Amino acid sequence: MHHDSPPRDCSTGSLTRRAATKAVSLGALAALAGCLGGGSDAEPTPEPVDLSGGKEDDQGGMVIGLHAGPNGQIFYRDNAPEGHDNPAWFHTLSMGLFPYYFEHRERGWEATAVYVTDYSTVDYELSTEGGDTFISTHTGADTFGDATEMTYVVESEVLGGMGKDLIPFSSESDADGFAAEHGGKTVVFDDVAPEWLRGYMRS
Repeated sequence: MHHDSPPRDCSTGSLTRRAATKAVSLGALAALAGCLGGGSDAEPTPEPVDLSGGKEDDQGGMVIGLHAGPNGQIFYRDNAPEGHDNPAWFHTLSMGLFPYYFEHRERGWEATAVYVTDYSTVDYELSTEGGDTFISTHTGADTFGDATEMTYVVESEVLGGMGKDLIPFSSESDADGFAAEHGGKTVVFDDVAPEWLRGYMRS
């Protein structure tokens, strides 16, 4: 597995931190392959792909990159999404990636890698429209990290493209700082169960 170059950042010291964060995130993927169904005899963990170019969300059909918020992608061992090869791709986590992941897990599909936007490694921006605050979207392959290693900010005032979402950070301190500034709390991947997600989206 090759390591992607870290994204450029003009702020002092952040390139080193982000480079280290990215390296840790990528390195963790192989170690965590077993959590998603891999093992010592498994094929190499697939790397994230670029989601630009008009790709349509496999859960809802919306074009990825045209809407705010985190994106995601899931690779499967012996199955593939309808209409294209792996990975399945999504422009939202709360209404796209996680519902698809839960539904297909129930069908017996075995995920070999799950990636989401890593806001610890991108220069994200916040924008306001109609009184709501949205976080920027990112589609480059190097903007994704291992979903199982993320800390997610939920219940904050910052929205994704379809409203309430989960905002992922590979750095727990980044997530804590975001929640302190914008409200909400943090959860980890294993906290995001189907029942929890349904309750979160209804609240």
